[in-house]
Amino acid sequence: MKSNHEIDYKIIGNEMQCVEVELDPTETVMAEPGSFMMMENGIEMQTIFGDGSNQQNGLLGKLFSAGKRLLTGENLFMTAYTNIADGKKRVTFAAPYPGKIIPLDLSVLGGSIICQKDAFLCAAKGVSIGIEFQKKLGTGLFGGEGFIMEKLEGDGMAFVHSGGHVIEKILQPGELIKIDTGCIVAFTREVNYDIQFIGGIKNTIFGGEGVFYATLTGPGKVWIQTLPISRLASRMLSYGSSKGREEGSVLGGLGRMIDGDNGW
Repeated sequence: MKSNHEIDYKIIGNEMQCVEVELDPTETVMAEPGSFMMMENGIEMQTIFGDGSNQQNGLLGKLFSAGKRLLTGENLFMTAYTNIADGKKRVTFAAPYPGKIIPLDLSVLGGSIICQKDAFLCAAKGVSIGIEFQKKLGTGLFGGEGFIMEKLEGDGMAFVHSGGHVIEKILQPGELIKIDTGCIVAFTREVNYDIQFIGGIKNTIFGGEGVFYATLTGPGKVWIQTLPISRLASRMLSYGSSKGREEGSVLGGLGRMIDGDNGW
């Protein structure tokens, strides 16, 4: 018998997705602040300290859980949505940027998933949302986005979101893939995660892809995103700081004159 609440769900949309969670009476789903979209009458909202999992017995347990969430950059508080009506009720959560929502049934994924620290969206009550430190020295010093990750534990449903399109890969024992750290959404606990240096002075100075990449070694399952939010934000920032100049265009100055920006 599962220890976490058993929830039904439906993912709606293509590139701007939301997840509709169906709750039986007394069932609860936990969500990140700011992910709420809409709900039916009969669902009660309550802000709680930590993640509401069964591992939070007593004040110290709650403080420890909240502290772990703070280390991953998440909010100290979460919102619990409980069905207090007699029949089934629905609550919907939306992803914060374009991409895909990935449903993860922890009961069939070994009870534990490691994911990017900003990927978690919502989960059935009882799922523990903690931290996963990558223990190797190289990973700790140079891992960047992949150093401190979130660990989802339990036997219920959890939902994470990604940027762009999602690729699922099942790695065989000993099979290794090399990947940008920001492109990792999640992987099962048996997958070995490490950071490697990109050798060669030209690669380091002119490669434009960073100095390090992640290696994932099977067995296990990996979810990969095509557009990390950090990459999107960096590109938008670089365009915003260019003050409208068309990069590489011989008509850049003429274009600014037409736009009314003489630049004199």
